[in-house]
Amino acid sequence: MNLLPWFALKEVPGVGNLLFKRLIDAFQTPQQVFGADASRLARVSGISKRLAGTICAHKISDQARRSHDRALDAGVSLVPLTHGDYPKLLAAIHDPPPVLQIIGQLDPDSAMVALVGSRKATSYGLKNASGLASELAASGFTVVSGLARGIDTAAHSGALASQGRTIAVLGCGLGTIYPPENRRLAEAIARSGALISEFDYDRSPEAHHFPMRNRIISGLSLGTVVVEASLKSGSLITARCAADQNREVFAVPGHIHASQSAGTHHLIQEGAKLVASSADITEEFAAHVHTAAKSTTTPCDLSHSKPSQNTCRPDTSKFSLDHEEISVLKVLDLYPSHIDDILQTVPMGAGRLSAVLLNLELKGVVVRSPGKLFSLKEEKS
Repeated sequence: MNLLPWFALKEVPGVGNLLFKRLIDAFQTPQQVFGADASRLARVSGISKRLAGTICAHKISDQARRSHDRALDAGVSLVPLTHGDYPKLLAAIHDPPPVLQIIGQLDPDSAMVALVGSRKATSYGLKNASGLASELAASGFTVVSGLARGIDTAAHSGALASQGRTIAVLGCGLGTIYPPENRRLAEAIARSGALISEFDYDRSPEAHHFPMRNRIISGLSLGTVVVEASLKSGSLITARCAADQNREVFAVPGHIHASQSAGTHHLIQEGAKLVASSADITEEFAAHVHTAAKSTTTPCDLSHSKPSQNTCRPDTSKFSLDHEEISVLKVLDLYPSHIDDILQTVPMGAGRLSAVLLNLELKGVVVRSPGKLFSLKEEKS
């Protein structure tokens, strides 16, 4: 299949994903779109006479050729909207990506469930994301997430730990792994599942890419599980996308005083199904798993990993701290912060900050979590 016209139509000014789908619904292929006259194009809802003229006059650019050739040269699979390997659930949303770029193997018929949540996750959230993902994957579901720090990373890792399938949807091109510390995780995902993007292979991550990425995460999935999220978390965008796409929304409850659980509690108040174990998810979609392995795991009991309600900041008066250590402690709390975020607040270089954090870890007042995350050690009152 010649996919260059797909890249060409995608770059026409004014033709976004929604209008692209309408044009394909009307003309079947981009070649036929470009072959139609302006009057026929203007009959498509949303296509003005001016835009129809722009489409008719458009020529395949060098940039479209480079984008197309770069993906193929890198060994990326290109799956257009009309191809049999394009996931049917994703094709059903109102603005699906015209072309999916894929590294690995995407099984379009597999039962997929999205697990998303906060980048600044707590140990409670990380444990539950990993546990739920592991049990879902062991039950035959494909776990979908966004390769971000925190909950996403734990979800992918949990699925891999049970030798299951997982899919990472990127907010950049497949030639750029973001965050960079997840490169090895991305390689493991590509071996057992797939990395997916709608962006050109060399496209760097940009802020507006991630809401676009989120609609694909939910669009691929039968339902979306939000494991941990503040009220401003981007994972709530994914939940809204799922609701708009008429997909199920689930949320894991947390500590009533934890800001990282305020978003999930809001979702539950709005009608999301409360998740107390993986069975709350699997029972909704059991009929969709045709080749599911019989799970030998015990359902994840979230109550065992909830943080104690009697926790507080550590008593630093027990330790001898210098002024640098004190300045770092002032910007930390019980919820993990990435070292890059700490650097933006603390006036010291990356090397020095790493050394200070190591000293605080050795003194027992700071906890290091996977992904260069740091938090204050909880101390029971």
